[in-house]
Amino acid sequence: MRVHLGCDHAGLDLKDHLSRWLTDHGYEPVDHGPFQYDALDDYPVFCLRAAEGVAKDRAEGLDSLGVVIGGSGNGEQMAANKVIGIRAALVWSEETARLARDHNDANVIAVGGRMHPLEDMTRFVEVFLAEPFSNDERHVRRIGLMSDYELTRVLPPLPASATDA
Repeated sequence: MRVHLGCDHAGLDLKDHLSRWLTDHGYEPVDHGPFQYDALDDYPVFCLRAAEGVAKDRAEGLDSLGVVIGGSGNGEQMAANKVIGIRAALVWSEETARLARDHNDANVIAVGGRMHPLEDMTRFVEVFLAEPFSNDERHVRRIGLMSDYELTRVLPPLPASATDA
């Protein structure tokens, strides 16, 4: 499986560590940069490329996921979610990593390089990569609602419970 990586200066050490860890565990890391420390770099430059790599691979039928890394992971998640077909989840625990795949079929995760020890973040990535999507009907339906909106910009209808009686 390919794993696309992108970060900013705050995630550079974790990205480099993950690239080696992924190779050692049989994954194919694809590093979208940066490749050297620059305190003024802009995370969208690298995170959008990582997310685009995942989207392109998936469109071609390849098994591919992504990890974007920054100080908190928030901006990196926002950037990745701008790419059509990407569902990026901010992960801060093993449980959020598992649920990102199991419930949301996330294809990219964002982690905060300043938020957790290296060992914890590596474990979050490991859990994310190992967890399959449940294919539970309610989760498929919800992902479909988001995907339809992403493509059409038409809001889904409100359920009867959301209307005034």
